[in-house]
Amino acid sequence: MANDASRPGPSLKARAVAYLSRREHSRLELRRKLATYSDDPAEIEAVLDELQRTHWQSDTRYAQAYVHRTAPRQGARRIVQALRQQGVGDEQLADVQEALRTSEPARAQAVWQRKFGQPPVDARDYARQYRYLAGRGFSTDSIRRVLSARFEPPDGDVPPPDES
Repeated sequence: MANDASRPGPSLKARAVAYLSRREHSRLELRRKLATYSDDPAEIEAVLDELQRTHWQSDTRYAQAYVHRTAPRQGARRIVQALRQQGVGDEQLADVQEALRTSEPARAQAVWQRKFGQPPVDARDYARQYRYLAGRGFSTDSIRRVLSARFEPPDGDVPPPDES
């Protein structure tokens, strides 16, 4: 589906600006969306270069917006992985990782409180809560801080071994 002069509709730049007016997008994300409207990768790259040059599109802003949107529910590992999949560069990820790492214990505590609110009653419950937090990308250290303050295993029960 090429975007040519005989075909009515917005230009590639107009489509990209429309996407960006709704929310921030990474360069890779915009490239994928615009590929539907043009068969020429050079044309798409030219539009993306112009948008970056004029500061309409920024991977740094995209990363900050994504973190702001997802950090209350997810751990650093999961957020960084999602940003990598969206094509965010390593230099932007370094800043994001440091900010997430410092706030992770408090965020893990908040997620645990919303989901469980009660300490694990036995090793099985401890493992269930541990898996829940690990599945959301929280670090082993953060999970243990949250759960160990609340769980004292009865005689013979021990928490699950370190999974990292």
